[in-house]
Amino acid sequence: MSITLTYNGTMATLSDRLHWADEFEWSPVEQSTEYSTDGALIVDVGLKLAGRPITLEGTNTAAWISRAACDTLQAWAALPGIELTLVVRSVARAVIFDHARKGFTAQPIWRLLDGEITPELLYLPTFRFLEL
Repeated sequence: MSITLTYNGTMATLSDRLHWADEFEWSPVEQSTEYSTDGALIVDVGLKLAGRPITLEGTNTAAWISRAACDTLQAWAALPGIELTLVVRSVARAVIFDHARKGFTAQPIWRLLDGEITPELLYLPTFRFLEL
């Protein structure tokens, strides 16, 4: 099943081989602790309503995307605060690019001369989102 990213009715189909690197690192529970002046432990617990980080990474042998796709995704990432629909694991999630962590990056698979760069050249992508 493909991973998709949709903005304003335009869908980008991404490889289902993208690795969700931080899938099990986030907890919706927030907790802080401190001690009162008499030494008692004060625990404050709450539920996060949004903000789950989602990092999707290509690997050296899978999930490559074309330079043409990179151009589109970079243009989307350059639009401040846009909301996208990410479908991963068959679940649709409202997300924004996480610009504090460099929202979208891509590295070419092969280092070529400038004159050899084509829209078909393959790149290794990393997507960093925040779930709304």
